[in-house]
Amino acid sequence: MNTLTCDVLVIGAGAGGLATAITAKQHGLDVLVIEKDDCFGGTTAFSGGVLWIPGNTLTGKRDSHDAALCYLRNEAGACFERAEVEAFLRYGPQMVEFFERETAVKFVPTLYPDYHPLVEGGVDVGRSILAAPYDIRELGADMARLRPPLKTITFIGMMFNSSNADLKHFFNVTRSLTSFFYVAKRLLTHLKELALYRRGTQVTSGNALAARLVKSALDLGIPILTGTPARQLLREGGRVSGALARQGAGELRIEARRGVVLACGGFSHDLQRIGQAYPHVRRGGEHFSPVPAGNTGDGARMAEALGARVDMRLQAAAAWMPVSKVPMGAGRHVAFPHLLDRYKPGVIGVLRSGQRFTNESNSYHDVGAALIEACADQAETAMWLVCDRRTLAKYGLGYAKPAPMPLGPLLRNGYLLKGNSLAELACKAGIDARGLERTVREYNLGAVHGEDRQFGRGSTSFNRYLADPQQQPNPCVAPVGDGPYFAVKVVMGDLGTFDGLRTSVVGEVLGADQRAIAGLYAVGNDRASIMGGNYPGAGITLGPIMTFGYITGRHLAGIDQGLAAAGPAQEVA
Repeated sequence: MNTLTCDVLVIGAGAGGLATAITAKQHGLDVLVIEKDDCFGGTTAFSGGVLWIPGNTLTGKRDSHDAALCYLRNEAGACFERAEVEAFLRYGPQMVEFFERETAVKFVPTLYPDYHPLVEGGVDVGRSILAAPYDIRELGADMARLRPPLKTITFIGMMFNSSNADLKHFFNVTRSLTSFFYVAKRLLTHLKELALYRRGTQVTSGNALAARLVKSALDLGIPILTGTPARQLLREGGRVSGALARQGAGELRIEARRGVVLACGGFSHDLQRIGQAYPHVRRGGEHFSPVPAGNTGDGARMAEALGARVDMRLQAAAAWMPVSKVPMGAGRHVAFPHLLDRYKPGVIGVLRSGQRFTNESNSYHDVGAALIEACADQAETAMWLVCDRRTLAKYGLGYAKPAPMPLGPLLRNGYLLKGNSLAELACKAGIDARGLERTVREYNLGAVHGEDRQFGRGSTSFNRYLADPQQQPNPCVAPVGDGPYFAVKVVMGDLGTFDGLRTSVVGEVLGADQRAIAGLYAVGNDRASIMGGNYPGAGITLGPIMTFGYITGRHLAGIDQGLAAAGPAQEVA
């Protein structure tokens, strides 16, 4: 058995683990990162790369600590934990400045509104920032170890910027000469990258954030051992002193003088735990998560073996994401997260009854929560996104791209359903035909005037942000017109877990007695979310993940020791 020693062992190479490792290393500690998968980046590499950081200076918008605190109190409800929220609000802007000053991580502002801007304390713009695009050739040979972006949200491997400005050109490619030349240039550049490197090298969103964090860690001399899953925590003298891991066919013993940090990505693919935690899975429904398959709750299980607890106590156990299952041949499917199409005018979401059940232009988490509730008395939790041919040609639907991209392959493999009439479409989808016809008829009565009389689509700045500003008077609402009609079936997925290990503010994992397990820390999705099981804005996972990674790294280095004693953060109703 080989043995390695370090000050801090970080288990997991996503944003939480790498933020902790970089911060600790910058403050003088010897850090080692091990990663279960053969590539680094974790769920971060699949994400939008957005961080929600109230009070950041990048957006140029003045923010109020009190307003942000009020907003989070309203959003978290009974699960609001003031000490953790105060730490996040205090250290979030500091974290951004640290990484921009000291590392290869760079951010750019966005125009994202809070997801619930009408809730007291919410704002229309200013709290969400985005990882700047990155040329991954800077990683050299380690470029091959960076997790590729989620296949279904790329176009032949090309990533899109998480901004309306970039996507606008792709939606308008057949209607604007400027957009045509923009897209042509992007495609030519990407095809050249594929020929030279077999992957796109100009990455955006979460892939850019992961790459920048990896570059920063490697520049600091932090070893990142991929393909090295941890299997057991070591304890000596009442303190966690390291871990045993597998490396190839052998075993690796790692001794950590200061502590071990769990950053294993949560439990999205732990079938036993999600069967207990996810209400739609408990009643026999399907769950199809787009997060990396390696997120199987390893951190939680290792910590529980030492007396820690994962309490399923939040409003939602995970960040819900409606997804469709894209056939990839040989019985395989890949998840397509519905991030854009639901906001577009002319697209509606219906249940098997043919009825709408929510405002389709709400956030993915809110739509997911509404779907789970709407199907509470059914074994299946699913909806169908429905539109007419003009809407599909203009915006696409799920994995089906806008015109002039062909639809034939997706019609043949059953991903995309088509009917010359609503009744024919309903028959193919297994939807109640009369219910669908009645829903479209009633929806269109208001939609011709830009109104959603049932659910108020377009009533908030967030509803309108990802819609079509050219559609007036309501960028989210247009009638469902003449056939043929199309539908895509959507089931529940998630972007990562909210419930997790209970920790102190600085990340110490707590035992059943609410006392710290000496030498053991948790960050990222292994640590319970401060959002109380709600989803207040774009980047509310990565913002706290990097902020608390920064806080934990500083604590391990002996900084801010008085930030908070071990024990649960104060709950405030």
